[in-house]
Amino acid sequence: MRLRRYSRVLLEDLLIDAYCGVFTNMLQRRYGWDRAPLKLVNHGAKLQLWEIDVERSRIYETVQRSGLAPLISCSHRVASRPMLSAFCERWQPETTTFHLPFGEMTITLDDVASILHIPITGSMISFSQPLRVDDANALLVELLGTTDVEASRETEQCRSPSVRLQWLRENFSTITDVSSDDDIDFATRAFLLHLVGCTLFADKSATSVGVVYLELFRDLSMVGSYAWGAACLAFMYRQLTTATRFEVRQLGGYLTLLQAWIFEHFPEMFSSPDMAYIESRPRALRWRPHVIPDSLQSLRERLDRLQISYVCWEPYVDHRAEHPFPDIAWFSGCIKCGLVVEPYHPERVLRQFGHIQTIPPRPFAPPRPDRSILLDQYWERWTDHVLIDHSRGRRCHYSGESVAEYMAWYDRISHRIVQPPHLRSGFTTDARSSLPSHTASTSDSRNARALRLLRHVISGGRQQSGDYFWGALNEAHSILAGSDETSASHSTPSPAPASHSTPSPATRPFFCPPTFVYPPPASVDPPPVAVDPHPSSPVAPPAPAAGPTASTTVYVRSKRKKKT
Repeated sequence: MRLRRYSRVLLEDLLIDAYCGVFTNMLQRRYGWDRAPLKLVNHGAKLQLWEIDVERSRIYETVQRSGLAPLISCSHRVASRPMLSAFCERWQPETTTFHLPFGEMTITLDDVASILHIPITGSMISFSQPLRVDDANALLVELLGTTDVEASRETEQCRSPSVRLQWLRENFSTITDVSSDDDIDFATRAFLLHLVGCTLFADKSATSVGVVYLELFRDLSMVGSYAWGAACLAFMYRQLTTATRFEVRQLGGYLTLLQAWIFEHFPEMFSSPDMAYIESRPRALRWRPHVIPDSLQSLRERLDRLQISYVCWEPYVDHRAEHPFPDIAWFSGCIKCGLVVEPYHPERVLRQFGHIQTIPPRPFAPPRPDRSILLDQYWERWTDHVLIDHSRGRRCHYSGESVAEYMAWYDRISHRIVQPPHLRSGFTTDARSSLPSHTASTSDSRNARALRLLRHVISGGRQQSGDYFWGALNEAHSILAGSDETSASHSTPSPAPASHSTPSPATRPFFCPPTFVYPPPASVDPPPVAVDPHPSSPVAPPAPAAGPTASTTVYVRSKRKKKT
């Protein structure tokens, strides 16, 4: 019976934590509360912890044949949170493009090839189904030479079919050319898995990499036959799409690609070039990574004021002698990375290819990942699915040229300005008075009243009664929604009704805890009455009901009396 009482206390604690998160999301969504810059998953520094020197030349030869060797040197160790967060806010998942004040832009296959110098043609990376933990353990034993116990222990620690990057370094970084051939193959696969986990396929776990990619390195002679650049781009698209969700707080993917793309196309705003760069190296090495000193707020305003003249539409003109333009960049279809399928629309960003931008067709939805065979065949015949000359249009007479009706169409389908007018810097009181009344009151008095009210709830923590908690949330919602027209000095919630019956849909409050039916407690000493942690609050504790089924909010440990 004690376990039953403690389970109820734990359940109420979990409900309070969960509904606090729901309440915070509601405030941010409905009333313009800002979201902090995203946390970035960047492993640029971890690549230096596993060096491939002359004692490991056989491993480096395989890495060079795979086409992934440039990733070792071109990864940025520093990434700017405000800058990447500001661009992420302008990402549109339906079109897989950034919506800027003058039109759309995106990362293309040409950008990937020029910035990273990794192959963008070859076989598509495909997986038939998600990898299970048992299958992951079998792959680790077969391809890395670990024991069943070590593999099971590692996947259990990751709680997924993944392995830690640190575990790969600790177990395989000491293998050299004097080791056996099998050990060298194991170390080569481990290094390649570590490399793609730190770069191309860096996920939000920030410490591990999926074992599913180990299957790509089964045959080390075939690692150079994959379209690594197309898979990296599809994975980056999906990470940007995920980061646009309001509840997401992290951004994964290969951030060096995204940051270098911003430096290339907006050099006057963000970049810091390296004067010692030569064109035979990847373009990611052209820039010295640094943290942008501006805040997220100021970067939003800078992007809102961004003019087309500040954009470098064709940044790789000087790079074409060493790295010609790839025709596959005109491919129009779907790109894939395992079970991640994303649309690729070059017709929406013709200005990045030096052509006049026309009104593009409607974006197409990607097919299901289980149709991998059709997608692979579509990609293998990419020459049949590139944009024809008519769809590409004419060459630009000047950079950033578009047809006359393009901007009128763009205004109908998108928003040029992201920052609300009353949140911009330099917004005066006279300009505020021109806004609708509900905007000014929400950002001033109602927010202040709701915050004063919620301070009592936050300071009370888990020791407060459930009735007080739900009453505070409902009253704060009524203040922010404008339905409460009481004086601004009212800062504590009214007492919640003692009855926990579920109200009708018409009268149900905005925040209402789920209704649970608890079994009657055993015949033990009655628990003490719930005490309000805020003595100054007018909330009275709920009156206990009569009978053996009475329940209260707070339960404490009670001892049974010994029978004499």
